[in-house]
Amino acid sequence: MEDRWAQLEEARSAPIDLSLSLLETLHRRWMLMLRSLKADDWKKSFRHPELGLVSLEKNLALYAWHGRHHVAHITSLRERMGWLPRSS
Repeated sequence: MEDRWAQLEEARSAPIDLSLSLLETLHRRWMLMLRSLKADDWKKSFRHPELGLVSLEKNLALYAWHGRHHVAHITSLRERMGWLPRSS
């Protein structure tokens, strides 16, 4: 279902920097929220649509792995294509 976002006209025509900026800002916000959680909060759980009942602690571990997995895919593609990394 997530792949449908990439098919939208604005997603195909907008500069990639807009999406990267949005993602970076979202991650910064999540960091603020996650750092505000107390130890007991990490044991709380929610119902994930695919995984069922998941604790916040486990979900963060899964999300961290998922993010590293995506970075590995992007890095590998960049190397295969000979693209240079973005400069800050």
